[in-house]
Amino acid sequence: MDGTKKPVLGILGGLGPMATAYFYELLIAHTEASCDQDHIDILINSHATTPDRTAFIMGKSKDDPLHVMVEDLKRMKIYGADLVAIPCNTAHYFYDKLKASTDLPILNIMEETAACLSSLGVKKAGILATDGTVMTGTYDRYLAAHDIDCLRPDEAGQKTIMHIIYDEIKNGKKPDVDAFLAVADGLRRQGAEALILGCTELSLIKKEHPLPPCFIDSLDVLADSTIRACGKHAIGFDFRLA
Repeated sequence: MDGTKKPVLGILGGLGPMATAYFYELLIAHTEASCDQDHIDILINSHATTPDRTAFIMGKSKDDPLHVMVEDLKRMKIYGADLVAIPCNTAHYFYDKLKASTDLPILNIMEETAACLSSLGVKKAGILATDGTVMTGTYDRYLAAHDIDCLRPDEAGQKTIMHIIYDEIKNGKKPDVDAFLAVADGLRRQGAEALILGCTELSLIKKEHPLPPCFIDSLDVLADSTIRACGKHAIGFDFRLA
C-alpha cells in the first residue's frame, strides 16, 4: 500500500435496483484485481423510491425525480464520494441540471456510449430504451456530436420495448426475448449498424441471454469508463460489432 488516497465512487442508483446491482457486479468482475484491496471503494445509493423518470418526462406524473437525485448527490459528497456514475439512461435527461448542482464529476453513460460507437466507425445506431429516452431524443445529441444518426423503433416496436422494460423486467418477470429481438431486427432493416441497449433494464437481457455482436450495452460502456476513471485497469470487455 502506497498510502495514496484512492478515489471513492458514488453510484446514484435504485433506478431501478436490479440494474444497479448488475452495474456493481460488472465493476467487480471487470476490475483487474488480485485481492479485495485492488477493487474500487464504492458508495451505493440505491434510492428505489425516486419518482419514475419516464412518467415525469412524458407528463404522466407531476412527481419530479430531479430534486431527489440532487439531494442524493449532496448526500454522497458528504459521505466521501469523489466521482459519480448513474446506471440509468433515462435519468440522463436531467444530466445537465444534475451536473450544475454539484462539483462532483459525473460520468455520462450516453456520452461514453456515443464515443464507443464512434470508435467502432458506426454511422447509424438504433436505440432501444424507454419512452423518456427515445421520445425526447436524449441520445440523439450525443450521437450527433459524433456524426451518428439515431434510428428509433416504430410505434408498435416502442410499445413492445416499454412492455418488456416495465411489465416484465421491472416486474420481476422473464422478458420476451423473441419480441425484443423482433424490434431489434426492425432497426437493423432500417440500416442500423449497431443497436444500443439504452436502458439498463435491457442490459439484464444480455446478462441472461447471449445477444448478437451488433448490440452495444450502455451499462458495459459505463462500467468500463468508470473503472478507468477510478484509476483501475478494466478487463474482459470486448466492444466489437463482429
